[in-house]
Amino acid sequence: MKSDKEKKEAFGKEPLPKLLRDQAIPAAVGMLVMSIYGIIDTIFVGRWVGTAGIGAITVVQPIVYLIASLGMALGIGGASLISRSFGENNDEKANLTFNNQVILNLGSGMIVLLLCFLFNEQILMIFGGRQELAEPSKAYFNIVLLGIPCLSWAIMSNNIMRSLGHPKTAMFTLLIPAVLNLILDPVFIVGFDMGIEGAAWATSISYMSSAIFTVYFFVFKQEQLTISFRKLRLNWSITKEIMGIGSVTLSRQGIISILSILLNNTLFMIGGTVGVSAYGIISRMLMFANFPTIGITQGFVPILGYNYGAKLKERVDELIKLSMKWATIIAILTFALIMVLAPQITALFTKDKELIAATVPAMRYVFMATPLIAINLIGSAYFQAIGKSLPALLLAMTKQGFFLIPILLILPRFVGINGIWFAFPIADTGAAIITFWYIYKKVLSKNKIESEDEPINHLVK
Repeated sequence: MKSDKEKKEAFGKEPLPKLLRDQAIPAAVGMLVMSIYGIIDTIFVGRWVGTAGIGAITVVQPIVYLIASLGMALGIGGASLISRSFGENNDEKANLTFNNQVILNLGSGMIVLLLCFLFNEQILMIFGGRQELAEPSKAYFNIVLLGIPCLSWAIMSNNIMRSLGHPKTAMFTLLIPAVLNLILDPVFIVGFDMGIEGAAWATSISYMSSAIFTVYFFVFKQEQLTISFRKLRLNWSITKEIMGIGSVTLSRQGIISILSILLNNTLFMIGGTVGVSAYGIISRMLMFANFPTIGITQGFVPILGYNYGAKLKERVDELIKLSMKWATIIAILTFALIMVLAPQITALFTKDKELIAATVPAMRYVFMATPLIAINLIGSAYFQAIGKSLPALLLAMTKQGFFLIPILLILPRFVGINGIWFAFPIADTGAAIITFWYIYKKVLSKNKIESEDEPINHLVK
């Protein structure tokens, strides 16, 4: 059995297809189970609570993801720095980074939790929780809030685990809440007849369980990173770099949240509760259908960070091409399945004929440019993994910020609700074109990795 150090060094030695497969499969499996949980959760709510229940989850989910993205931002920002530190054989800097992540996560989680409890009605109203969606949204949100800081911690930990060479353990941070939720949903929603509150308690308890698992891992199951009271203090230079890289994730989720506000409110005005609920079903399928592509992207990041830190240019270029090739092939297969099976998929979620009739064509429109999504995901992840936050931020925001939101403000005025669905493939296509051009120009056409001074090398030798 390999030691933690050997797992770390394997990133620079083992064949890239094997490394990518070993990293991507656990990440994809974790995403798959999480997405299945989201689907089954929505099925239970749709069949035992009703269309308004699906609408309530659709309103609350982007708020949950926005808050949890603090943990993801800290996790990705710190994991990038940790991977590069390991590539440079600087374990001390990696440990200093980890301790900064811990204190930043705990502090931000508590602040956000307090603010959400104080202003929950206003927040829900902004995200579309109005009229018949107001009460179920509030009931769901207030309970789920209890588990959100735990979700934030678990997501941060997931990224750190992968940077340590523990992709299978990282997978369990997603498997545990998903499987537990699948068990608790029928118990609370059906068995105890708790309705939307039952779905919320199942979700919140599941998030807490994942956080407990990750704490156990860091305390008892690994050697590379340790929590130290001496290092458990904010270091401005470390914090600045973590947040600089993590700001890509935070900004992207911020844009997605703005998009959700626009989508939910526009859908409610044009299509009512049915329109919001149709997007609720489609958004669940977006996560499910794209899980292999997202898994490859997540698996790609720690391998790239290590090889970039070790100045292994040929391996970096090969990894980019390999990742895009695999992810694109899988995305094409996903596209074909969605186009053929859209009616059957929709019928799993609801018996409401009006909702089914609205969702099937909308789902096909939204997934129309799926074969292109890998380009934007991997392109943004490349710059994030190597610590270049500005291009990573711009590429991450390309789809939602530069295309989708402006199109949504214009197109529905002329073609109604179909303008909302058409906006997705247009945005995917535009983002893919820009990202491919930028990656080719800035990365693949060069013959060497440009040397850059690490902003904090002078702090930790």
